[in-house]
Amino acid sequence: MNLIEKIALKVLHQIDPERSHSLALMAMKAGVVPMPGIVTTDRLKTTFCGLEMTNPIGLAAGYDKNATVVDALTQAGFGFVEVGAVTPRPQPGNPKPRLFRLTEDQAVINRFGFNNEGMEAAAARLTRRSRRRSVPVGLNLGANKDSDDRAADYVRVFETCSPFVDFATVNVSSPNTEKLRDLQGADALRGLLSGVLAAREGQDKYTPVFLKIAPDLTDAELTEVAAVANEVEVDAIIATNTTLSREGLKSRYKSEAGGLSGPPLFEKSTRVLARLSKLTDGTMPLIGVGGIASAEDAYQKIRAGASIVQLYSALAYKGLSLVEEIALGLDALLERDGFAHVADAVGTGREDWL
Repeated sequence: MNLIEKIALKVLHQIDPERSHSLALMAMKAGVVPMPGIVTTDRLKTTFCGLEMTNPIGLAAGYDKNATVVDALTQAGFGFVEVGAVTPRPQPGNPKPRLFRLTEDQAVINRFGFNNEGMEAAAARLTRRSRRRSVPVGLNLGANKDSDDRAADYVRVFETCSPFVDFATVNVSSPNTEKLRDLQGADALRGLLSGVLAAREGQDKYTPVFLKIAPDLTDAELTEVAAVANEVEVDAIIATNTTLSREGLKSRYKSEAGGLSGPPLFEKSTRVLARLSKLTDGTMPLIGVGGIASAEDAYQKIRAGASIVQLYSALAYKGLSLVEEIALGLDALLERDGFAHVADAVGTGREDWL
């Protein structure tokens, strides 16, 4: 982290967290945030679900909800970027305040509730950028809070936006939209995923579809989710979204409602990841997310079974320079342990998490 970034983060941390994030996006859009560009080595290059990536470090959904700074983010060192979540109609989300920094825990609690400008606005922005990308860009699909048919909402967003993205994520694991997680039940999940996958048929290009799950599933529920994902042949699973757990927190904001992200989520989400890897016999491509704040964290996710990883919350504390730091640090760890390619390390430490 350079001096300018340290000062900027210190200033932003004196401001309401949602306002400070908006200011960070404005600065990025204005082009005043230094970007490293492509970060890669021969060890870090990977292919995931047919997508060529310069490195396995990605940006999780939620950072750029409305696809307003896609160009900048693709130059921030990430190997891939996910924007959204996006719903069919614009919606304001939950009442403010709805974002909290848990500084003592280096964590974040949010209860945004899929606030976004809607699929038409996102599609318009993604259309303008779809031919200029240097890294894959995906979209997190959501449903409107007041929808009568949430499964149909996911299909509508997919049909509208998928021509302009490289992958799409079915997000049924946000804790901030009432009863959304009910869609993780076997029958509801099967119907939802089948609808999105059916919408993909006949399109001009193949858009990989990922499923994002919660870290709070029981072993029985996780087994069901894995079985359904295999049955309908979803392309990959993202493990995991934020948690409702508050175990071990120190911050005065620990009792705020919403999803917890950051280091306190790391162990829980990594155990779910390793369990999924075992349940699917290592054949289901997995994306590890939850609590990554260092190269060692990313490496542990990969060794637990993830082919690629995502981060978000750590950026609020360590800045965008963390992306390059993690990527190059991961390269050094792979070299240290004798791995010629990141794919060679996937799942090699899975049993440590079971």
